[in-house]
Amino acid sequence: MKPLVLNSLSYGMYAIGVKDGKKPSACIVNTVMQIASSQPPLVTVSMNRSNYSNHCIEKSGIFTISVLSESTPGTVIGALGFNSGEKIRKLDNIRHKVLIEGVPVIKENTCCWFLCKVIDKVETGTQVLYVAEITAGSDENVGTPMTYQYYRSQLKGSSPKNSPTYLPPELTFDKSSGESFVCSVCGYVYSDQSFGFEELPTDWLCPVCKMPKNVFVRR
Repeated sequence: MKPLVLNSLSYGMYAIGVKDGKKPSACIVNTVMQIASSQPPLVTVSMNRSNYSNHCIEKSGIFTISVLSESTPGTVIGALGFNSGEKIRKLDNIRHKVLIEGVPVIKENTCCWFLCKVIDKVETGTQVLYVAEITAGSDENVGTPMTYQYYRSQLKGSSPKNSPTYLPPELTFDKSSGESFVCSVCGYVYSDQSFGFEELPTDWLCPVCKMPKNVFVRR
């Protein structure tokens, strides 16, 4: 089986808010699923065991889910998804609020949010699958939830290496155009046929991970 076939599976785009005792942080995941409509409802979230956010969940037992909308800026995904909260304060330039429990909720055009308490977990290789109950959250959904397909096709984004859906650039890159340039950090593809990559200003930044122009390579 070719790995690209797995792209046919449906995913969403979510920001997982965590706390480490000193500051709130967040990361991006695309594997969240409701598993029961009981009271309280139950959801599952898959996290890479080496992620800083996973260590925070292990310690606190709680996290938030902010459902990203199609209007959520790609820069938010880049800031939360391609950096480690262990070394930087990822939320400094992102609109958010911190709940009384100490975990953050993202407010950058997100659809809704949920506060979750871990009740069980399953460890599978590099991933940890958390089962959690929703203890609080939004009363209404605003906007259209962003799907992983929308993120890939419209924002030209890709998954970080610790994501369960990560594929190397050589497996995901469209080789039909020699004028495409790929960010070597996050995999964002620049392929504007009306405005060449060489014409971009020297201070131009990747719209997803905010890395400079010189990290892009021709594919």
